[in-house]
Amino acid sequence: MNLVAVDYQADNAAELFAKSLHETGFGVLKNHPIQKQLVEDIYTAWQAFFDSEDKFDYTYNKGTQDGYFSKSVSEVAKGFKKKDIKEYFHYYPWGMCPPELKQQLADYYAKTTNLAAELLSWVEDNAPDDVKASFNEPLPQMIDGSEQTLLRVLHYPPLDGNEEPDAIRAAAHGDINLLTVLPAANEPGLQVQRKDGSWMDVPCDFGTLIVNIGDMLQEASGGYYPSTIHRVINPDGADMTKSRISLPLFLHPRPDVKLSDRYTAEAYLQERLRELGVI
Repeated sequence: MNLVAVDYQADNAAELFAKSLHETGFGVLKNHPIQKQLVEDIYTAWQAFFDSEDKFDYTYNKGTQDGYFSKSVSEVAKGFKKKDIKEYFHYYPWGMCPPELKQQLADYYAKTTNLAAELLSWVEDNAPDDVKASFNEPLPQMIDGSEQTLLRVLHYPPLDGNEEPDAIRAAAHGDINLLTVLPAANEPGLQVQRKDGSWMDVPCDFGTLIVNIGDMLQEASGGYYPSTIHRVINPDGADMTKSRISLPLFLHPRPDVKLSDRYTAEAYLQERLRELGVI
């Protein structure tokens, strides 16, 4: 299993992209419409935010899950006991955000959500007929009017050597949502688990876009599109002194969307948030 970047502008891009998602749970896109400069500007602006004390003015709202989450309340991945070594900010268009940073994030959120809707149509169009028939509504329609799609600005701080034993930047986990869209981070570290249990580095060439399947799409597709386990490992040597900024967009359906006979999107999300210990 190897991840090869698909050229977004190629005639067979949709077919190759969906094939990669089916086989690996991940797809990598190049020559896509999300400008590198916009991503770079967000990384720079939010590094300054995380370096400042102003972040504590935006401490998250437990009920709505928007705002700043410090390292002390960082997630514990399902099946793990140690908190991830990270802090992050949850942005929703309706939620809190520093005024000077809001327009930049709003632009990115809108552009990436539009692209993600197109990618969902690729996923559906290239699924077998029986899988298509199992969707309770067209995949792009599932996100129409959704206020749940989350943009997370993640900061993995430099390591000082005093971290808890076995704690890493992001322990092995699957995502909850339909699709996650992630521009390559400013530092490497993202790995995906192969079917044999071994780990493979995800290409991190700046300017590529990494897309992975979440548990909700796995549920809705009856497992045809697998939600693959992934993690962010700690750097070593000189790279320990570097921060890592990451910008995943977690594409969520409307709460009323019926994923399967077992779950609505709302029921699935609440079950997983309880497991993560954030509600």
